[in-house]
Amino acid sequence: MKKVLIVDDTKFMRSILASILKKKDLKIVGEAVNGRDAIEKYKELQPDLVTMDIIMPEMDGIQAVREILKIDPNAKVLMCSAMGQQALVIEAIQAGARDFVIKPFQPTRVLEAVDRAFQE
Repeated sequence: MKKVLIVDDTKFMRSILASILKKKDLKIVGEAVNGRDAIEKYKELQPDLVTMDIIMPEMDGIQAVREILKIDPNAKVLMCSAMGQQALVIEAIQAGARDFVIKPFQPTRVLEAVDRAFQE
């Protein structure tokens, strides 16, 4: 069973993502509330996939992706962004994120992105 770390500063969004991911036989091993928290939890939990919000307090998702990839160049990170954040999504992909999903989440789109991340 693949392990997932969910990173979002909103508990509501983390729980929505968790319920979608559990349909895929994925184990949610942890949740983080900002980029700095995400890096610490990544080191500790070594998940197979990270879902990463872009805009968060303390450290944003783009900085966190860069730091996680320094720790593990093979890390699989899926960015989550609100509509209208295309420039940030492009920056996140350039920083090393594998794919992105738009909020509000469409379960089929989220699961397709997860499948793609694991096929690479």
